[in-house]
Amino acid sequence: MKKALKIGFFTFVAFLFHTASFAQCAMCRASVENNVSNGDTSIGAGLNLGIMYLFVMPYLIAMVLGFFWYRNAKKRKAKLALH
Repeated sequence: MKKALKIGFFTFVAFLFHTASFAQCAMCRASVENNVSNGDTSIGAGLNLGIMYLFVMPYLIAMVLGFFWYRNAKKRKAKLALH
């Protein structure tokens, strides 16, 4: 129960900080538009790479957590079969 409470608390704190990150989108867009209008297109490629990085990370974290959950469940099942 104590572990679930800790996980719930940290999840809640993560959601609080998540709302503050939405302000960056307008700043990035303005920066890219300004650089493109001046003829510099290299920042657009970097921004696209950053977007892909942010897109992949939640799925990667979910896959790692799923792997550890599956491994623990498999060990528990094997342990129960031996007893």
